[in-house]
Amino acid sequence: MSVNTNRAIPDLRDGLKPSTRRLLYAMGEMNLTAGRSYDKCAAVVGEVMKNFHPHGDGPIYDTLVGLVQDFAMRYPLVDGQGNFGSIDDDPPGAMRYTECRLMRIADEMLADIHKNTVDFQPNYKESTTEPTVLPARLPNLLVNGTTEATLEDLMVHIPGPDFPTAAEIVGRAGIRDIYANGRGSITVRGKAVIERTKEGRERILITEIPYQVKKNHLLQKMYDLVAGKIITGISDIRDESDHNMRVIVELKRGEIAQVILNQLYKHAQMQTNYSAIMLCLVDGLPKVLSLKEIMSYYLVHRREVVRRRTQYDLDVCERRSHILEGYRIALNNIEDVIDIVQTAESPEDARNLLIENYDLSEKINDEYANLIEQIEELRTILGSEILITNIIKEELLELKAKYAGERRTQIVDAATEFNIEDLIADEEMVVAISHEGYIKRVPITTYRRQHRGGVGVIGMQSKEGDYPEQVFIASAHQYILFFTDRGKCYWLKVFEIPERGRTASGQAIVNLLRLENDEKITAFVPVREFDEERFVFMATERGIVKKCSLAVFSRPNSAGIIAIKLDEGDKLIGAQLTEGDHNILLVTRSGGSIRFNEEEVRKLGRATMGVRGIRLEKDDFVVGMVAAVDEGETVLIVTENGYGKRTLLANYRLQGRAGKGVIAIKTSARNGPVVAMKMVADNDELIIVNSNGMLTRMVVNDIRTIGRNTQGVRLMSLRKEEIVVDVGKIPQNGEEVQNDDESETDES
Repeated sequence: MSVNTNRAIPDLRDGLKPSTRRLLYAMGEMNLTAGRSYDKCAAVVGEVMKNFHPHGDGPIYDTLVGLVQDFAMRYPLVDGQGNFGSIDDDPPGAMRYTECRLMRIADEMLADIHKNTVDFQPNYKESTTEPTVLPARLPNLLVNGTTEATLEDLMVHIPGPDFPTAAEIVGRAGIRDIYANGRGSITVRGKAVIERTKEGRERILITEIPYQVKKNHLLQKMYDLVAGKIITGISDIRDESDHNMRVIVELKRGEIAQVILNQLYKHAQMQTNYSAIMLCLVDGLPKVLSLKEIMSYYLVHRREVVRRRTQYDLDVCERRSHILEGYRIALNNIEDVIDIVQTAESPEDARNLLIENYDLSEKINDEYANLIEQIEELRTILGSEILITNIIKEELLELKAKYAGERRTQIVDAATEFNIEDLIADEEMVVAISHEGYIKRVPITTYRRQHRGGVGVIGMQSKEGDYPEQVFIASAHQYILFFTDRGKCYWLKVFEIPERGRTASGQAIVNLLRLENDEKITAFVPVREFDEERFVFMATERGIVKKCSLAVFSRPNSAGIIAIKLDEGDKLIGAQLTEGDHNILLVTRSGGSIRFNEEEVRKLGRATMGVRGIRLEKDDFVVGMVAAVDEGETVLIVTENGYGKRTLLANYRLQGRAGKGVIAIKTSARNGPVVAMKMVADNDELIIVNSNGMLTRMVVNDIRTIGRNTQGVRLMSLRKEEIVVDVGKIPQNGEEVQNDDESETDES
């Protein structure tokens, strides 16, 4: 308690800690006031250390430096000359090089200090005295305190904190909490504008950052986010700041600046939560105060200062009036004095001669009359609380006229925060996802319409061994739900997917989602509306299935949410959007399968386990799931040794859920176990990958449709010890939906 009250907590009345108060008082006594010459900071530190503050010179100088920095105080109290550090966290110059004097606004803190307005106490070595508090015409705790806020009835006059570094406060609820309860938290956000370059790219210009954030720390964090691939759309970061802040964030082609800016708000210090506690010393004891209490206590202090100052002025006036009354008595008996003036023809001539030679009586009478009037006025003030209040008000208005500046920090309503979606047209996009997990979006107008049988156009240039496995059309405002092997669900809006050129490769999905280590995406579902009447149907390796209403996925969370609870060792292998009447087909590694209607699976909550979909033999597990309505569709099954077959869905008879099912393909030493199953159409293409990374690409129509209980035909020739490890499908819609300008050539 002693340390806190003597060092750490500001006094409510002047808003100063002892070290700061002693610095200002010492500088005032050294006559280092505004308009006077500067003196070395070392001289000030030495004076404070010698007479008032029995601590090291380092902490005293640090305090002095803080009083100079315009990025640390809204209204600095000390005028510095030299290097006093920067917002980049550069250190100040040594005290022997820097110079200082008081700012004019600091003079207001010391005004009337020698008029008995405040109490003095002996210094630590009892060689002199120091003030216990400054008179403080300026309400320093509200102007330069660590927080500043308002209640409803004061909102017009004190809307909220006005930080030295400007920036924005998001929402007013935190401000109200601070000033209603004396503590709370507010969100402070840096200010940035989005510019468009001559090349057509967008870039971000950062002009303001949150209070107490060092610019060099912010830049380093941004570099780390780019290097760590947390933010992947930035191509360059440049600091072009001089006296004004100017940080340029260049973006890669096709990136949306507002999306990148939102990522900087989220991951960097472009947005911070600023916690505040209005802890002050009241009568020497720490107390957390509301805004009204602070203002009330401050006004009590100012009333005491004005009262004591008025009493001091009254005492001075009364002492002077007593002297003047003696002079007046002597002048009233001047006849006894002028007897020595023998040459005077009359007493009146002598009086006039004395006045003329010494100019005495009228000055004395005028001064006496003025003093009597002033004494009466001072006594009236001391007898009226209303007059004292009016004086305080007039002095505060005078300070406002002299020092008030334009507000720096803007307050933005949280309810009307900027929404990037409002700026993006809800146009159709072609979304392509590669087998290796790269994703991109391309405006559908990039393509043209081809006649049936055309050669098509290249849709994605991928890395060796990769290929576009999923291509679909979605609106820019649609969601894509990504499901992982750990049973979690993540969200992306289509417009948040990087836009790339038609032939460009995409961006790794893992860089867009906050996946855990070794977590893999196993399914995705495009969604526009989270309809209660639609469902997400899921299946796991161990044959567990689950159906959830689509609506339970309607609240995005950047860290993902649980879609299904899994037993230890189990994995989610598939998820698909259904209408409630789909047929579900599960296929296992040993070639087993089961088909049942999804109506047999009741709707469950999100964070629950599912129910059994198929009864598995020991060491068997599910490798694929599809949900379909049309029994004329065909199912492709591929085995480890390169064999496969297509079978009509209708050949898989409907059964009850949780049965052993029927044979989907005969697995044997020739075939090997099942590695993949897909629902395919005649004009889809397949990519079959072996264990050495070799790929075979073929059209589905080349695989004839055969019965269910058969072994299939060879799809890929393998060398010794090679096996098929994966199968991908490239969907083709017969006609690519392209730009309708038929005048374009095929080469376009």
